[in-house]
Amino acid sequence: MQVSVEKTSELSRKMTVSVPESVVQEKMATRFKSLAREVKVDGFRPGKVPAHIVKKLYGDRVRGEIAGDLIQSTYYEALQNQALKPAGQPYIDSVDESEGFKYTAIFEVYPEIPLEGLDQLEVVRSLSSVEEADVDTMIEKLRTQKLTWTLVDRPAQEKDRITINFSGTADEENFTNGKVENYSVEIGANQMIPGFEENLIGLQAGASKNFTTTFPEEYGNTKLAGKTAEFEVDVVKVEEPTLPEINEEFIKSYGLEEGTMESFRADVKTNMERELANALQARLKNSVMDALYEKIQISLPSPLINEEAENLMKPYIETAKRQKLSLEDLQLPRDVFEAQAKRRVALGLILGEVIQKNAITLDDNKVRSTVEDMAKSYESPEEVVNWYYSDKSRLNDVQQMVLENQTVEWLVAQAKVSEETLPFSEVMEKHQR
Repeated sequence: MQVSVEKTSELSRKMTVSVPESVVQEKMATRFKSLAREVKVDGFRPGKVPAHIVKKLYGDRVRGEIAGDLIQSTYYEALQNQALKPAGQPYIDSVDESEGFKYTAIFEVYPEIPLEGLDQLEVVRSLSSVEEADVDTMIEKLRTQKLTWTLVDRPAQEKDRITINFSGTADEENFTNGKVENYSVEIGANQMIPGFEENLIGLQAGASKNFTTTFPEEYGNTKLAGKTAEFEVDVVKVEEPTLPEINEEFIKSYGLEEGTMESFRADVKTNMERELANALQARLKNSVMDALYEKIQISLPSPLINEEAENLMKPYIETAKRQKLSLEDLQLPRDVFEAQAKRRVALGLILGEVIQKNAITLDDNKVRSTVEDMAKSYESPEEVVNWYYSDKSRLNDVQQMVLENQTVEWLVAQAKVSEETLPFSEVMEKHQR
């Protein structure tokens, strides 16, 4: 086998592989012998078909099979001999059988990744703490999560829940498939298009109303985006929210058998501090990634970008299928996905190089502590820990995350780090976006 490699661009390679005709003929002869024992030809007993007959009947097919086998076997051998690491599948071109067997494989390789200047990375470490006022705010949120709805006989107002039957038309076409029955809307929650909820204020059970409002220009369904729609609404009922008292029963519902306000606040604060620690770690990680992406510029293989872009688009494609929409209706801007894909591919390659060049190894103790920390928010933490350790694929996800976090820690140790102090609410707001 002879191999020659041509560098057609920074990452593109054109590899030509030649196999002598003698090798092809030897493999074909072996295949013909095998076929002769299996094929049935009129006038000949099974297994007694002459070789030249078999060759005449199956010659082209056998040569095609041999060609496929040779490409499969010699391609990876040639890559190994040439110390090439392809990124993605090759494009096989120019199969030439005039003299032996020759083909060309066109592919891209992984880039060289320079790691100079890691000590010049500028990273921001955010600091924060949970204050008593933050605990008060969180407890109010917990109360809101347990609010109940009480039927009222009065016109609807802000924060009420109103149940309606409604239909909508645009350009004289009904887009609600007739009438939507018993649909609940929390007035002021902005779950409907602008102007819809405001038109419900002042209505009470039994009332009807017709009104028009306009869909946003950026609305997900392009058929309705920017269109003026007319709605017909019939009110079924109006309910007002009732927040629960923070009493012993309320506190015990969160698993605190003591039922005291002191133990409740302490538990809430502990959970908030754990979430804050995760959010601060995420901010630090993002700062490192931003600095790394800006500092180390590398060429990226197109197959890796395309594959990552497809992965990023999958959830949106699945959503479109469930909503019976076409991709055109969703208006998925591929360039946006490509930009994100390039960042993720680049950082994945760079982090991999940092791990390899600096011999960063996975710390199993950190994996265990991470799993245990994740399990703390569940009723039976030990069951959650066992759930992770009973499945290699689940545990592998945590291991990858921990190794990445270890690499971030290593990079922070090399970098120029400045600090900023932020309120709890700001850290968590940006973390939850």
